[in-house]
Amino acid sequence: MQDWYTDTRIFRPDITALVNADLQESVVKRMKLTFVGAAHEVTGSCHLLQAAGKNILVDCGMEQGIDLYENPGLPIAENEVDYVLLTHAHIDHSGMIPKLVKEGFKGEVVSTFATSDLCNIMLRDSAHIQEFEAEWRNRKGKRAGYPEYEPVYVMQDALDAIELFRPCGYGQRIQLCEGIEVRFTDVGHLLGSSSIEIWVTEGEEQRKIVFSGDVGNHNQPILREPSYTEEADYVVIESTYGNRLHSTEKIDYIGTFTQIVKETFDKGGNVVIPSFAVGRTQELLYFIREIKEQNLLPEYADFEVYLDSPLAIEATKVFTKNMKGCFDEAALKLVNSGINPLVFPGLKISTGSEDSKQINFIERPKVIISASGMCEAGRIRHHLKHNLWREECTILFVGYQAVGTLGRHILEGEKEVKLFGETIEVRARIESLKGISGHADLDGLLKWVEGFKKPLKRVFVVHGEDTVTEEFAQTVEEKFGYPAFAPFPSGEVDLIADEILSEGVRIPVKTKKPIQKKADAATERLLSAARWLMDVAARCEGMANKDKAKFEAQILNLADKWEIK
Repeated sequence: MQDWYTDTRIFRPDITALVNADLQESVVKRMKLTFVGAAHEVTGSCHLLQAAGKNILVDCGMEQGIDLYENPGLPIAENEVDYVLLTHAHIDHSGMIPKLVKEGFKGEVVSTFATSDLCNIMLRDSAHIQEFEAEWRNRKGKRAGYPEYEPVYVMQDALDAIELFRPCGYGQRIQLCEGIEVRFTDVGHLLGSSSIEIWVTEGEEQRKIVFSGDVGNHNQPILREPSYTEEADYVVIESTYGNRLHSTEKIDYIGTFTQIVKETFDKGGNVVIPSFAVGRTQELLYFIREIKEQNLLPEYADFEVYLDSPLAIEATKVFTKNMKGCFDEAALKLVNSGINPLVFPGLKISTGSEDSKQINFIERPKVIISASGMCEAGRIRHHLKHNLWREECTILFVGYQAVGTLGRHILEGEKEVKLFGETIEVRARIESLKGISGHADLDGLLKWVEGFKKPLKRVFVVHGEDTVTEEFAQTVEEKFGYPAFAPFPSGEVDLIADEILSEGVRIPVKTKKPIQKKADAATERLLSAARWLMDVAARCEGMANKDKAKFEAQILNLADKWEIK
């Protein structure tokens, strides 16, 4: 055990549980693990460990993109949860903690210091997005007579959640309560990210469970390499890239990025980068500083970069605060020589909404970095609206795009998308900076499993696309001989008996069909007139092109006049 810091936020052991340890004898021995979220899905990580008379959540994340399977949710009331152990700050791992608090959770959230600092800004930002979306929906819905939409949570819920954080340091083995000890280990995915070791004792029975969190990629800028854990009985491992390999060739990120910028600027366009505000944005700033320092774009030496994300700006400050405990050797070398690796000439910071709107009226070619990384929310959607339809522009993706997200649709070649109720044609050049990923690939995940020196009882595979979880589980069995299982939502395991109690709920989410309202007589007449117009247009094949263009303009003007905004 290590001495506690004097920081009032620091995690402190459950004194009541220690004093009343004798009461634990009356508790029925139970050591059960339930997979609540990210089961056969990439997002929404949440696992419930019930042991030593306590209910412990490992992560409490928000689902993003398409929900593939029915998710019954927590099998207990929110106010019955005693602790949340948080692997890292990304919203798909932390984003539902305010909702948990809203529903009655009053326990402690234990994380690393950097994760706590990042959640301080990320959960507030998420609450702002929830409130903004609710306001927008209700403004639109009120005119259509829809019932009021309630946000998932509001700012006060986020602020209440932040007050419950109790951070600790890497490598510090701490006692949560009688029978439960934990330790956080750096896995190099994000500032403050960790795998979590949990030692559980129930009478004579002892088990050790290790949750991988999101395992980081090798040779990333800024962050240290993933660390490994040597012993466990059970392992819960992510599988985001569980069936894919990053490129084996040495990728010249800076060279590729420079070429994309040059080609786009040569055409007079903008490079728009949907970027995760925390982690990926800082890597991009790191790269761009080097491009400018080495004068790799002499034709556009003074090109401007607009960082249009208040969250990214705050996150960069958190990176600076935690550099001693999280930065790799190369980044620290720059810092120690007096160079801020995330700042350079031409970097423009946009904080207010008016600043953000003005960016797209600046005619000079530029780089725009904005969140969110999967284009599901945030200011990036406004920049996409202004640039997607322009052939001279480039949309550059620099991170994973989950199935069902707007980013994934664009990346896979969607010809048009909806933004703010308006159909936008995709004419811009679409690129992805290959290999720049914060996630370990198949080999990286297998190397992490290989780090365990003693045989494992079982491996549980989560946090992957539907079939990927099964593929990776099979790969683990074939390579290491460990039993591997990819649970569905609400899958349950008895960790004392090493018995799968339930594979989980395997019911696909049904696509909801819109309710068809019976058209009134006036609507029928209007539709009949529209069909007549279509027939007239179809018979215009022999008409002169000038007359066709005139007819087209009249139809467009008519449609624009009557379109319901």
